[in-house]
Amino acid sequence: MLAAFLRVEHQLTRLAMAIAIVMLVISVTLSFYQVLTRFVFNAPSTWTEVASRASMIWCVFMAAAATFRGGYMMAVEAIYKVIPTRFALWLETAIVLCCLLVLGVLIYFGFLMTGRVGNQTMSGMNISMSYAYAAIPTGSAFAIVAVLARLFSQLSGREPVGPDNSEVSPEVELQEIQHTQQDVADDGRGGPRP
Repeated sequence: MLAAFLRVEHQLTRLAMAIAIVMLVISVTLSFYQVLTRFVFNAPSTWTEVASRASMIWCVFMAAAATFRGGYMMAVEAIYKVIPTRFALWLETAIVLCCLLVLGVLIYFGFLMTGRVGNQTMSGMNISMSYAYAAIPTGSAFAIVAVLARLFSQLSGREPVGPDNSEVSPEVELQEIQHTQQDVADDGRGGPRP
């Protein structure tokens, strides 16, 4: 059951990240087009600024799922260093409960706001403002699934509890370890030393 949930979560988080990437590309492209039309052609576009802002909102809320899944938005490293290791899982659970509370509030009020602005249109476009506001509950729902998957993975022992102890990505850290091991091996054989 847990494995099936984690597989579904993995696909949902990948989908959310793909949407975030597409929205970022759209936002950057529209911003570039806005600059071209305003400063090069002296005929500013009336719709690109609003569309760029809406796509950036979608980018941020959809990318939140991946950042929650990795624990990057929940990590309070100073607290993890102070408390005993046996309380780390309790701290992680408390952090997850706080995150779920905030995300639940975002979903509730996001739906309310999306409904309230349904009859308003974005300036320069004949599109409902609710499409931009729908990013709030949608992204929060994806993030809730990611937060729960992280907690369940830690409770089942599939992932370590707490934040990553390094700001460096695992790939870079692995390369550094391999270089260190190679240096030690070279020193042991009397080989070159950097």
